[in-house]
Amino acid sequence: MLPEILGEIIRRVEESEDRWPQRQNVVACACVCKRWRDITREIVRSPLRSGQITFPSCLKQPGPRDSAHQCLIKRDKKTSTFYLSLTLSPSTPDEGKFLLAARRYRHGAHTEYIISLDADDVSQGSNAYVGKLSSDFLGTNFTIYDSQPPHDGAKPSSSRASRRFASKQISPQVPAGNFQVGQVSYKFNLLKSRGPRRMICSLNCPVSVEAPIDKQMDNAKMMKSGSINSDYTILKNKAPRWHEHMQCWCLNFHGRVTVASVKNFQLVAIMDQSQPGGKGDEETVLLQFGKVGDDTFTMDYRQPLSAFQAFAVCLTSFGTKIACE
Repeated sequence: MLPEILGEIIRRVEESEDRWPQRQNVVACACVCKRWRDITREIVRSPLRSGQITFPSCLKQPGPRDSAHQCLIKRDKKTSTFYLSLTLSPSTPDEGKFLLAARRYRHGAHTEYIISLDADDVSQGSNAYVGKLSSDFLGTNFTIYDSQPPHDGAKPSSSRASRRFASKQISPQVPAGNFQVGQVSYKFNLLKSRGPRRMICSLNCPVSVEAPIDKQMDNAKMMKSGSINSDYTILKNKAPRWHEHMQCWCLNFHGRVTVASVKNFQLVAIMDQSQPGGKGDEETVLLQFGKVGDDTFTMDYRQPLSAFQAFAVCLTSFGTKIACE
């Protein structure tokens, strides 16, 4: 088949099927052979432009610019497993597209969350492994690790906790270590003031392929020079407002959160490298997380965060933090 005809067919499939489960036909086109995969990759737009999650690689790309991806997190307390799905319709929030799964493991006084593309195989040795979240002794400081380098020249973390395997290297194609891409810290609440937990996040957010060329070149220069910290996006939780009638601290979740919980939060940017000058908009919520049932939570995220980063940040909210509540 001529490349022009093949490209036109895949383009029409991509344009006509803008949601799941029909969207799976776009993935099927990419699975035929390398030639079809290359053409599909050229046609399918990134989540930043299309607002759609098609391939697994989209989970580590920035979310939509103008509106947030609405997701659902379900918790299984028996197996300490968390499932992230993309909400397809507001009327049927439980019927979503599975995106990621995470399982909590305890190593002495420390806790780790292993994140995987496969809900039935959540381990660091799995081919579906995408990253992990590791906490400190108190459970107030977390480090986010990616299984793949966030940029060219990135070196895996040298700490023992960040290693995927006991051996140094099992294959040239499989990194034995993890790459640190973010940190989340909860502030101590020594005065026991009421309200949501106070947190701050430092994330190495992915650079969009739609970003201006000069912006991409500046980011590449900073990465090569080693000044990676200057390219981090800094988030903090949005401060609640006092509600006189209800006599409590409140946040406006626009109907996406229905159960009051200390776990609920909204994050805004102090520094946002996707914006001109790198200055964040402290009114625009980039990530919000809240409870809607005993084991059901909503997660809404947007640019510059990816689904993987947003999920990892939300996982830090699970668990008791006595010193922070």
